[in-house]
Amino acid sequence: MGFSLLIFAFIIFIIADVVIRYAIKSMNDKKLRKERETILHESITVDFSTEAKSLKRAEVPNPKAKILCVDDEDVILDSFRKILVLDGYSVDTVNSGPEAFNLIKTNHYDFLFTDLKMPDMSGTEVAKTVKYLRPDIDVVIITGYATVETAVECMKYGAMDYVQKPFTEDELLDFTKKSLVKRLDRIHKQLKPRVHITHLSETEKLSVGEFAIPGGVFISEGHTWASVGQDGTVKIGIDDFAKKLIGKIDDISFPNLGMNIQKGQPLFSIKQGKKITHFNSPVSGLVSKLNQDLRDDLHALDYSPYEKNWFCTIDAEKLDTELSELKIGRNAVTYYQEEIDRFIKQMKELLKDDKSSDEMFWGQIEKLEEKDWYYITGEFFKK
Repeated sequence: MGFSLLIFAFIIFIIADVVIRYAIKSMNDKKLRKERETILHESITVDFSTEAKSLKRAEVPNPKAKILCVDDEDVILDSFRKILVLDGYSVDTVNSGPEAFNLIKTNHYDFLFTDLKMPDMSGTEVAKTVKYLRPDIDVVIITGYATVETAVECMKYGAMDYVQKPFTEDELLDFTKKSLVKRLDRIHKQLKPRVHITHLSETEKLSVGEFAIPGGVFISEGHTWASVGQDGTVKIGIDDFAKKLIGKIDDISFPNLGMNIQKGQPLFSIKQGKKITHFNSPVSGLVSKLNQDLRDDLHALDYSPYEKNWFCTIDAEKLDTELSELKIGRNAVTYYQEEIDRFIKQMKELLKDDKSSDEMFWGQIEKLEEKDWYYITGEFFKK
């Protein structure tokens, strides 16, 4: 009887806790919405004559994103402000492209929404100019049903997407949310051409946006890594440079156990879809172990390509001469920097785009055409 009462009291406590948490959340949501409504009603036209005479600004604390809207119809701009500000976005609105250009020179925005049809300057011209002045800002075209083809054409000039009008509140909120997720995902995957030595435990994750080399690990010219054990065995895998630029890996082809391998010979290969690239061995010796657990959990390589995510172990025979040909510490960092510069140059030449930025992205070669994929993997990994 006493135990049953205890269980009953515990259940009541859990229910009460859930109810209280829900009530507090509802109160906070209502308070936040009221604050945003106040901000929305208090947003007024201020004298921004040096930037934009028609500017109306509504700023919320800790906005989900900062948005600049350009349209010659005030009713459209009013809709953007009302819908997006109440959902937690900071919104500036202006009536023309030139006013928008003045604003993006001195203000930071995540998105610029621009109408396609405007009397003084078209949305196409706005998109081109904004992406030239501020390539970090994502441009979205506002279009009517009759001009969808033109809106799609704008995407060739760097526009991220287009939204059709008339739109409902839910449609605009859903579109903006998806655009923000897409933007954050792209930023998350963007690689900075910076390399550093790490001292990670197996439970720590490498920085997504930077290239890393663990202290004490040797790097080969073909972007495999080698970690030497006290018994002279060498664990080998693919390095951070290779993994981040390749992106997802669908399968691994391991060497045979007991295989005698010479430095520079193909040791293992990875598969991406139907495409396969081989990685050469950084040392000579006998293949003594295979990490079959890695094949069952390839996502572990997204966590880190080092430490426990080795591919195979080699009982090395010529460490005294071969280790000196590998790179470690500062030499490895310098080599990474040289490879990053070479990769950016090769991609520009491959895509015939001298004006492209020096951006690198996680999985950048993943979407290359097959012949280009094989060219890049051959240039950087088969050495």
